[in-house]
Amino acid sequence: MGELEDLENRIRSLPPEELARFRAWFYEFDHVLWDRQIESDSNAGKLDKLAAEALADYKAGKAREV
Repeated sequence: MGELEDLENRIRSLPPEELARFRAWFYEFDHVLWDRQIESDSNAGKLDKLAAEALADYKAGKAREV
């Protein structure tokens, strides 16, 4: 059995309160990784084209309030 399968089985066997704690921890962990990736992509200029398109759409009146 691989490491991932072992982890999946261990998670499945957690009591409900520990599963809830794990879920909260993983939610935060995943968001930190996502934030780091967005920051890295932004610093590398990978989002510049999307930002320029969004600003052009806004200036052209194609935006709407949400």
